[in-house]
Amino acid sequence: MANTGFFHHIGTFLLFAATILLLITTISSPVVNDIAILKVKIDDNSAITFGTFGYCTTSSSGDVCTGKHIGYNPALIMESIDNTDFSTASMDTSKALTRVMILHPIACGVSFIAFLLALGSGFCGAIAAAMMSLIAWIITIVVMITDFVLFGIIKRHVNNDGSGSNAYFTTAMWTLLVAMLCLFLGTILVLLTCCSSRMHRQNKPTKHAESGYVGNGTATTRRHFWQRRTRY
Repeated sequence: MANTGFFHHIGTFLLFAATILLLITTISSPVVNDIAILKVKIDDNSAITFGTFGYCTTSSSGDVCTGKHIGYNPALIMESIDNTDFSTASMDTSKALTRVMILHPIACGVSFIAFLLALGSGFCGAIAAAMMSLIAWIITIVVMITDFVLFGIIKRHVNNDGSGSNAYFTTAMWTLLVAMLCLFLGTILVLLTCCSSRMHRQNKPTKHAESGYVGNGTATTRRHFWQRRTRY
C-alpha cells in the first residue's frame, strides 16, 4: 500500500503470523495428536491431549483419538480414565465451554481475511483490514478466556486429586495467546499507518499549486515582490 511505509508491512506480517498461529490451535488434537491445548501426563508411558475438536490418548501401544466434533466432556473423560473427582457444576461447565472452541477456526478465517485486505492498496482497504483484524482480536480474546477457564478447571482438579497425574497447558494454548498479541499489534499498526497516509496525502501540495496554475489552466510565473508592478 502506497505511503504507509515499513510499519504497514510489519502490521500485515503480524496478521499473517496470527493466522498461522490460530491455524495451529485449530488443528490441535485430534487432528494432530501431538499438538494440544492441555496435556495430562498419566504416567511415563501414557498421556491425554485435549484439543479443539476432541482428544487423543497416547500410550506405549499406540495413539487413540476421537472423531472430530464440536463439544465434548473433558471432565467425564478424566473421571473415567484417571478417576479424577469432579463436581456436577465443574463437569457441566467444562462440557458447555468446549462448544465455544468453534471460535478457533472462525478467528483464524477472519484474521486471514484481514491479512488479504491489508495486502491490497487504498485507504478503504486498509480501514477494512483494521476493522476485520479488530473483530478477529475480539473473537480470539473471547475464546482464549474460555479456554483458560475450561482447561483451568480440568488442570486444577487433576493436579489436586493426589493421583500423581500432571496436567499442564501446552503448544496450542500458547499459540493462541501469541496470536492474540499479534492481532492487537497488527490492528494498531495497520490503522495508524492508514490514517498517517491519509493525512500525508491531504497535507501534500499539488503540482498545480506549486507551479502556480490558475483557474483557466494556464501557468503563471511567480515573481518576487520587488518585481511586481503596482496598479497606480
